[in-house]
Amino acid sequence: MELFSLARNPVPSGAVVGTFPGYDGQPMRYARFEATRGPRRGTVCLFHGFTEFIEKYFEMIADLRRRGYAVATMDWRGHGGSYRVVTAEQHGHIKNFTEYEQDIAAFMREVVLPDCPPPYIALGHSMGGHVLLRLARKPGSWFDRMVLSSPMVALTRAQLGMPAAVARMLAETACLAGFETRGVPGLADWRANRVEFEKNRLTTDRERYFRSRALVEAAPHLTVGVPTIGWVRAAMRSMAEISDPAYARGIGIPLLFFIAGKDVITAQAATEDFSARVKSGMHVVLANARHEILQEADDNRGRFWAAFDAYLDIEQAA
Repeated sequence: MELFSLARNPVPSGAVVGTFPGYDGQPMRYARFEATRGPRRGTVCLFHGFTEFIEKYFEMIADLRRRGYAVATMDWRGHGGSYRVVTAEQHGHIKNFTEYEQDIAAFMREVVLPDCPPPYIALGHSMGGHVLLRLARKPGSWFDRMVLSSPMVALTRAQLGMPAAVARMLAETACLAGFETRGVPGLADWRANRVEFEKNRLTTDRERYFRSRALVEAAPHLTVGVPTIGWVRAAMRSMAEISDPAYARGIGIPLLFFIAGKDVITAQAATEDFSARVKSGMHVVLANARHEILQEADDNRGRFWAAFDAYLDIEQAA
């Protein structure tokens, strides 16, 4: 098991790469890295968004290591080098988001707790942030704090193409009709869609945008196509579950939300409302950032890191 390297995206030094058994025994790819500078501050457990994989986060991993954090990360099932349920067209599929939770539990048990120094900070982007919100209500959390970048609290109507209630109804009906593992019809496969930089919805940074495109083109085996109808059903059910105001009020772990002001994928207002209901929640709005805050231009990333560092320093002093 290896990490894929490009000249413009080299593998960070000292990578330890392998697989661990997921909740059902299937192989899940992980990578871990020691901090490159002191003082040592523990471990950041990094969880990606839908369609993403470890290699996309090499720059982020290096930034965290320079801050004194070890980093541990994994590919979701159906993503990167991990086990795939639907493989014919590399659709992203899941039956229930509890599967992602169980895989994190296996990741912590098999990789993080034995070999990575505490305390443990969770950092999740988009879908990864959503899964962390599901874990935030569970007793006995491994994480002292969570940092969430554009978390999938709710999807915008522009992203869904219709009201959320209609999207859920259609997904439920299609799954009942036996189409659970079919790709969402009419949805263009983003891997084959060479969107002009000026029209992309993910980042305002040209270099990082084309670096991600180069990774997709050079390592298609790591990529994910469109989500299945079953994935959409699972996502809509899970977002409905956490939308209950009582859900956020029941979270005790401190949470820091980063919200992109130009995000057309996840709903900014829903995330702000969720953050306001969390007892120990706070949010930072990056007005000029698009959805992929961690892949953004230097000025937006600089604001992210300033808030991140201040937040974690508060923890160190507490």
